[in-house]
Amino acid sequence: MALLSVSLRTETSSGNLHEKRAEVFMCDNVDIAIIGGSGVYDVNLLDRVKEVDMDTPFGKPSDSITVGEHGGTKVCFLPRHGLGHRYSPSEVPYRANIFALKKLGVKRIISASAVGSLREEYAPLDIVVPDQLYDRTRLRKSTFFEDGIVVHMGFADPFCPQMSKMIVDIASSKGYSVKEGGTYVCMEGPQFSTRAESRVYQTLGFDIIGMTAIPEAKLAREAEICYSMIATVTDYDVWKDEDVTIEVIIENAMKNEVAVRDIISGIIKNIPSERACSCKDALNGAIATVHSMIPDETRTRLGPLIGRYMEQ
Repeated sequence: MALLSVSLRTETSSGNLHEKRAEVFMCDNVDIAIIGGSGVYDVNLLDRVKEVDMDTPFGKPSDSITVGEHGGTKVCFLPRHGLGHRYSPSEVPYRANIFALKKLGVKRIISASAVGSLREEYAPLDIVVPDQLYDRTRLRKSTFFEDGIVVHMGFADPFCPQMSKMIVDIASSKGYSVKEGGTYVCMEGPQFSTRAESRVYQTLGFDIIGMTAIPEAKLAREAEICYSMIATVTDYDVWKDEDVTIEVIIENAMKNEVAVRDIISGIIKNIPSERACSCKDALNGAIATVHSMIPDETRTRLGPLIGRYMEQ
């Protein structure tokens, strides 16, 4: 159990936020985290709400983390781009975000993401639960493991199958148009694709396109956190000879807000206590460096990630 100093802003009976300093024991505190845009964060979903301001060895997360309860399940929300959408996709502090969630005890992450469609049958306002990723980024740090430690982690199936199946089942049961499976190609951004790029991605067999799943999914796997996505289609990218604008994307993302919140609520209510997947043991056998040769400073810094393996 780790002791972490944080700043808490708790909700009073009048609805105002009261800030105080506290020493909080962080271990198995939060069951599930939602990462996404501001439209997903409906505080009315949660009881006993507080905001937690954290530091990590990789800097501060995108913003303070909202923590609360929903039907007895502890849930936290993190705005990927920060409140007000301050961080470009390449500037998001992904490592700080995932490390902070790990320190909060998070076991599962649902990413709520707006995407473009590369297939006619994946129409705007559809929901896609992808099962594969293709990395086209080039400017982002995609691992926690450096400074004297090497980890070669399996990443063949980047999304948690248990969580993804639950998302599909719940979305379908609620009558939403949901597509199961598909490959998400992650581009660098922040510019949208050229028509040539969009058509090449189609030729390569990709299904949806976005800018944020990498390195988020890789880091979640390194942190042994289950990671799945609710991808909401906002447009057909530019392969269909239609211009893509931020206005169109925001308009369609807003239309899907209610659906995303409804699905998330269903997941929280039905989340199993045990994880029946390999995500929880992703580092088992993956640390290539002889343990005795890992620098003490690195061991300490990465303690929340590798501590249980260093004791073996």
